[in-house]
Amino acid sequence: MTVAGQPYPHLLFHLILSHSGWRYAEVAGGETFLALKQGLQNALWTLGGVPEVVRSDNAAALTHEIRRSRARALNDNYAALLDHYGLRSTRINRGQSHENGVAEHAHYRLKEAIDQALILRGSRDFHTADDYAGFVREMVEKRNRLVRGKLEQEMACLRPLPPAPMPEYANYQSKVRRWSTIQVAGRSYSVPSRLIGQEVQVRLYADWVEVYYKGHLVERMARVHGDGEVNVNYRHVIHSLVRKPGAFARYRYREQLFPTLRFRLAYDALREWRGERADVEYVRILHLAATTMEANVDSALSLLLESGRSFNYAEVRELVEPKPIEAPALVLSGKPDLKVYDGLLTVSLAGTEVCG
Repeated sequence: MTVAGQPYPHLLFHLILSHSGWRYAEVAGGETFLALKQGLQNALWTLGGVPEVVRSDNAAALTHEIRRSRARALNDNYAALLDHYGLRSTRINRGQSHENGVAEHAHYRLKEAIDQALILRGSRDFHTADDYAGFVREMVEKRNRLVRGKLEQEMACLRPLPPAPMPEYANYQSKVRRWSTIQVAGRSYSVPSRLIGQEVQVRLYADWVEVYYKGHLVERMARVHGDGEVNVNYRHVIHSLVRKPGAFARYRYREQLFPTLRFRLAYDALREWRGERADVEYVRILHLAATTMEANVDSALSLLLESGRSFNYAEVRELVEPKPIEAPALVLSGKPDLKVYDGLLTVSLAGTEVCG
């Protein structure tokens, strides 16, 4: 499926009660501990109680390998989460998914139901990720309505929730590097260039990252998943690049500095027409997008590319910020007669009613 026409790779966190078949599911960006922590806590608080045991596989987000024995034990983060809720963990053996057949089969049937619903819907595209998440919740709620009777029996056996859930983020401290980026959990993120050389505090959530400087939130961005992935916002680095446009050619995350396909096509065209001068022209165009409206610059590039002729930064700026039309100069002839104005005031006051 897609979101706004773009592929939307994702996973589903899925918790199933083995007796009643009640379930909770939510979209997850990756198989990380924070995604599991968020999913498990949301499931328990939606359910309104805590079971005795939670059964899972041996995913790296939950366990670590014990040296020499090649066995796996709970990692400290997952153990702390279980302790907070008084849960006991059981895990299947490696590669033996049938040992958790209740959850595996229910997970398969949910994905099958979602797939069939998408076919009936007539489209696999959603306007936003939240729309898709709501679609998944609706599918889960339909299935939960079928097990209300069994769930009532199971609720009597659940233990109460703790006073509050655990924080859903992990704390990090990072120094902003010279390219206006920070390193968080092995991934790179850009921050405003004014923070270069400063220490910032980072809260890493399952699906987003928050950056604080001296206690104030300065940036909130999507968390990246996958090896080698980065999240660089050109608005954070463009003010440094525009002072040294030649650095664009050597910028480590240069591919992140094309906000739309037309910006990429424009750069390729500039390289063909202007050679090494293209870096200077493109950085100025990108700076124009950062200081005005990206959508307007994108439209200007579209018009110029369609024309098929060579263009430069000045022509893009002319389309985005046309010169204002000068107002004509007014020349007054003669001396104004203030008696005319006094006459207007006299007429206005004569028609005014006074209420006491």
